[in-house]
Amino acid sequence: MTDVAHADMHLFWLAFWMYLVSFVLFTVFSAVKRRGAGLAATAVFAAAFVCHTGALAARWIATTHPPFSTMYEFAVTMSWAVALSFIVFLARFRRMALGLAVSPLLIVVLVVASLLPKEASKQLMPALQSYWFYIHVTLAALAEGAFIVAAGAGIVYLARRKGGGAKDVLPANDLLEEIVARAIRIGYPLFTIGAMFAGAIWAQYAWGRFWSWDPKETGSLVIWLYYTLVLHENMRGRWRGKKLAVAAIVGFALALLSFVGNLFLGGLHAYI
Repeated sequence: MTDVAHADMHLFWLAFWMYLVSFVLFTVFSAVKRRGAGLAATAVFAAAFVCHTGALAARWIATTHPPFSTMYEFAVTMSWAVALSFIVFLARFRRMALGLAVSPLLIVVLVVASLLPKEASKQLMPALQSYWFYIHVTLAALAEGAFIVAAGAGIVYLARRKGGGAKDVLPANDLLEEIVARAIRIGYPLFTIGAMFAGAIWAQYAWGRFWSWDPKETGSLVIWLYYTLVLHENMRGRWRGKKLAVAAIVGFALALLSFVGNLFLGGLHAYI
C-alpha cells in the first residue's frame, strides 16, 4: 500500500480512539452534569470527525475512486455519515447528551469495520464503474446515518423514562421523540431514493435487471418496508413515545443484521 493508504489506516485508528474518548467524556457529562465535560466531549468528537474525514479522503486518493467498493470502505463511510448526522442534529437541537447514545453505536460500526479486509485496489470491477453506484451508496450511507441517530435518540428516550441520576441532564421526552421522528423522516427518503431506486437503476446497468432477490436487495427491501410502517404509524399518531423509540432501535438492529449478513450470505453484493 502507498504512504497515502497507510495514512488512511492511521487516521482511521486515530478517529476510533478519539470517538472512544468522546464517549467516555459524554458519560462523565451525564454523571457530573457539568457543561464543561459536555463541551470537551463535543470537541473531541468533532476532532475525531475531522480525522475520520481525512481517512476517507486518503483512501480516495490512494485508490483514485470514492471509498465505496468494499465492505470495509462502506462501513467507514456509513460510520462517517452517522457522525455527520449527529453533528447536524447537535447543531440543531443543542443537546450534547445525545452523544452518550450515538457515540457507542458509531463505535460499534467502526469495530465491525476494523474486522473486515482492508485491501485497497485502484481497479474497480465493471459493475462498480457507474455514477449510479456512487449515488446509490452515498444516499444509502446517509440514510443509515440518520437511522442510527434515531436509534441513539430512542435509547436516550428509554433511559430517561427509567429516571435515575442522569435524568436531569438528558433532553426532555418530547424533544427526544421529535429527534427520533425527524431523523427517520430524513433517512426514509434518502433510503428510498438511494438504496431502492438508484440501486435498482444501478443493478439494471450492472447486471441487466432491476431486481434479482439478492440477499442484500432483500434485506434492503425489508428495511424499507419496516421504516415505511414506522413512518406511517407515527404520522397517524399510533407509534409515539416509547413505541417510536423501540421501533428506531429495532430499525438499527435490522440494518446491522443486513450489513453483517452480507458477509455470510453471498450474492451479487458479496464484494461490498
